[in-house]
Amino acid sequence: MGFTSTDELSTGTTAHGASSATERIRHSRRRDMSQHSTMFIGLGAIGLPMAQRLHEAGIEITGVDLSPDCRQRAQDLGLKAEASLDSAGSAATVIVMVATGSQLDAVLHGSAGRSDTGLLSRMSEGSVLVVMSTVGPAAVRAAAQSARERGIACLDVPVTGGVSGVESGRLRLLASGDPDVLDSRRYLLDALGTVIDCGASVGDGQAFKVVNQLLCSVHIVAAAEALALAQRLGLDQQHVLAAMTAGAAESWMLGDRGPRMLEGLDAEVRSAIGIFVKDTSLVAAEAADLDIELALLPVAEQKFAEAATAGLLDRDDSQVIRTYLTEG
Repeated sequence: MGFTSTDELSTGTTAHGASSATERIRHSRRRDMSQHSTMFIGLGAIGLPMAQRLHEAGIEITGVDLSPDCRQRAQDLGLKAEASLDSAGSAATVIVMVATGSQLDAVLHGSAGRSDTGLLSRMSEGSVLVVMSTVGPAAVRAAAQSARERGIACLDVPVTGGVSGVESGRLRLLASGDPDVLDSRRYLLDALGTVIDCGASVGDGQAFKVVNQLLCSVHIVAAAEALALAQRLGLDQQHVLAAMTAGAAESWMLGDRGPRMLEGLDAEVRSAIGIFVKDTSLVAAEAADLDIELALLPVAEQKFAEAATAGLLDRDDSQVIRTYLTEG
């Protein structure tokens, strides 16, 4: 699929020569958007609490997930949850929070070459697609291009802060896209956390997230390495963790992941190893394209890959520490 320039993507004009998507969105800013239906696709570990937060803010939410267990958990929280995308046509906004670029492509375009089964074929002209998945700049620009051809505007809004960020209201939303479209959906984003304006070009939010995931992956592995060193030194890891988080060695990841590292394999899954297997590979691919050497990334990438090989793909990402620890 070919790409247009990011400036062209940010205009919201359609391939049919009309600018209906952006014009309708500008007009909608004068209405009470909180009453408009929103579809939320992806009710996983972070998607469900995000959808719940929107629901609790008084926003009409229809959750979508293929997993019966995910739908049941959503329904237990009072959310409407469905397996199909059939309600997308009546939604003013569709938020996509899936795990991978291939999942995003399948959601948007359908499976087995059947474009009529995809989300974009169901969404209404003038509606807004909000991609919150971490998929990289190229993937979200391609999604925006496809949406634009159908008169659908697109915002690129990956998030950082994890489940704890959602629950505490400290989630950061790395938003890029047409400023008028962003303003029209700010009521949704503000309900989730703090919006960081990353620019008018779709894809810039993903670029910010690439930098973010480099730091996060390295910080998690550094925390695991430090606590593993404490064990080898014969120290009480809980005592070391308390000391380190009270001094200059403190990091957000050490304070958040450290306790779960010490809980062991039964730690609650708030972000899976598999996410960082995917994200370190994404960062590595971006770095290769830019011909920049990231000396620390390969270490983090290797440790998450080792954890996956050890059968920990679906465990909490804190359990990357298992690649260092010895028993006893």
